[in-house]
Amino acid sequence: MTTSVLVPSSLTREAEDKREATRKLGYVARAATIFRADRLVVFPDEDGERKRGGDFVRTVLEYAATPPYLKREAWGKRPELEYVGVLPPLLPASQTGSESNDSESLRQGIVTEVGPEGRVRVNCGLQHPISLNVPPEMEVAEGERVTVRVSSRRPVRARLVDAPLPGFDVEQSTISAALGREDAGVTIAASRHGEELSVSRLDTLAGRIHDDGLTVVFGAPDRGLPPILGVDADAVDSNTVESGDLPGFDLWVNSIPNQGSEVVRTEEAMFATLGCLTLTR
Repeated sequence: MTTSVLVPSSLTREAEDKREATRKLGYVARAATIFRADRLVVFPDEDGERKRGGDFVRTVLEYAATPPYLKREAWGKRPELEYVGVLPPLLPASQTGSESNDSESLRQGIVTEVGPEGRVRVNCGLQHPISLNVPPEMEVAEGERVTVRVSSRRPVRARLVDAPLPGFDVEQSTISAALGREDAGVTIAASRHGEELSVSRLDTLAGRIHDDGLTVVFGAPDRGLPPILGVDADAVDSNTVESGDLPGFDLWVNSIPNQGSEVVRTEEAMFATLGCLTLTR
């Protein structure tokens, strides 16, 4: 069961400058972390882009998702990262152990050297890069991101594990490709034109999402999903959604049915929507 969140390449269209655009993407990354998204996908909306497009959005989100101890080695200096100092820390729970010494924690590392006899050196944020055995079922290359399970820091006891990297992955892909994945689960379009999310509807959805996972797609500021997808907003009503006339989505949902602002920003919609859809029964 996975959770995928899709945002458009036009996500920062209303930001006045690169600093504000970076700050906005930090809130998006925070929402993805808080609600344990496995995948944050940037889909193309070239018609809605202004100064900054998909490459900028993906780069900043990937940087935000990189653990602090790897940022310098993984990224160096890039023009897109000029204002990353305004990004909030993500602190994903899976990177922190249950004890003060980070015992039994999963940490992201970068392979700095591939040596003989199935050993590699990995920088995973400890005092020095550590030498680890590569499990027989794994193949790693220099510069590759890997997952390290740390059971003790003094002395260091750690091993490579074939497990997803802590936090979320960032990808660029189309909506259709994301909806077509085998693990897409319940597919939802978040839009003010969708069906109002009620207690009874949420009760039905919660069980399906828990069993099958979730893919939810968001629009851009002043440019919701209907114009992005070329769909008539008037056609997005509960009857149309229920009958399945709009292909690709199981449901169009309005998670803020009585919004008090004329425009709900994408990052705000993410907190409101994911907060509802990740509730348990």
